Amino acid sequence: MHLHSTSNITDIPSIWQDIQAKVDRMIALIGAKSPHMAGADGKYDDQRIDWWTSGFWPGLLWVMHEVTGEDRYKESAWEWDERLERQMLQPNSFDHDVGFHFLPTAVVKHRLTGDEDAKRRALFAANFLAGRFNLNGQFIRAWNGNMHGWSIIDTSMNLSLLYWASLESGDPRFAQIATAHANTVLKHFIREDGSVRHIVCFDPLTGEYDETLGGQGAAPDSGWSRGAAWALYGMANTYRYTGDAAYLRASQRVAHYFLANLPEDHVPHWDFRASETLEGEPRDSSAGAIAASGLLELAGLLAEKEGRVYREAAERMLGSLYAIYGTWDDNEHEAILKHGTGHKPAGQNVDVSLIYGDYFFVEAVAKLNGWKQRVF
Repeated sequence: MHLHSTSNITDIPSIWQDIQAKVDRMIALIGAKSPHMAGADGKYDDQRIDWWTSGFWPGLLWVMHEVTGEDRYKESAWEWDERLERQMLQPNSFDHDVGFHFLPTAVVKHRLTGDEDAKRRALFAANFLAGRFNLNGQFIRAWNGNMHGWSIIDTSMNLSLLYWASLESGDPRFAQIATAHANTVLKHFIREDGSVRHIVCFDPLTGEYDETLGGQGAAPDSGWSRGAAWALYGMANTYRYTGDAAYLRASQRVAHYFLANLPEDHVPHWDFRASETLEGEPRDSSAGAIAASGLLELAGLLAEKEGRVYREAAERMLGSLYAIYGTWDDNEHEAILKHGTGHKPAGQNVDVSLIYGDYFFVEAVAKLNGWKQRVF
């Protein structure tokens, strides 16, 4: 039975059954595609393999395998890290988001199966990410081309690949680079009020701060909700790896800003400062799903009494996403969540389904269902 109004998630086993039934249908519908966005027709596109979202569909399948123990999910996910490696050895567009590619694929595959090729691929990707570090500016550069001094908040979520690589290889360089970048996030990306900048530009030679750009947010001084979700989750992860309370407090500060600006159904608008009233502004279900999973992570890092407020907020968000934004009754729809927003300033992918929204929704519910492992 589906919820018909916003409420906390309560019947996790029943919701997980809905997710499992949906993902089983998605496997048949999606096939070998690399999904990113599904529009009004409910059909996922087939993006190039080096597009930043290509790890989320196989990552979702690995989570399903780990929670259920059923091999069909593992079999559907198995070849993805090999496909990614083949592309890395050709002309490609891989960038700061290789963590999004290889954490949900190669790292998880190695953890679950001991596959040595998966470990090698993930370490190769970690070396690639470490190689993007700007020493003078203490940041990992974003994208490619001539944007040598650009860095973005999304990279916060990719730092886990570097921390994993340090633990796996015994080489501290990876963790040192991750922590240096995280310190730059604290200094330049997360504002005092908990809102977050998307793009910060530095002089690539001197490392000095240059300017802030709006990016996928409404303006340089706005509050892009998905960026806040990346920061909330990414700083919680950084605390988990380092034990430095500065990252924990930063995650909490962003969480408080995020939660204070949610509308009545607990699912964020695409930018908390897109307009004065936000009336008519689209939602971003993907930002809600990412933030919900990050809030559960944050709650788990705190004593039960202190963490309860974050866990309950995550449950409210997930309950609303399940009840209002899901496609449970549409067997032909290839996505789980509707009403995501990709890049509104560019007019791209507004009010659509997004594979990373699907991934983080499943990941968050898996956490509520007792899943103890982590991808990021």
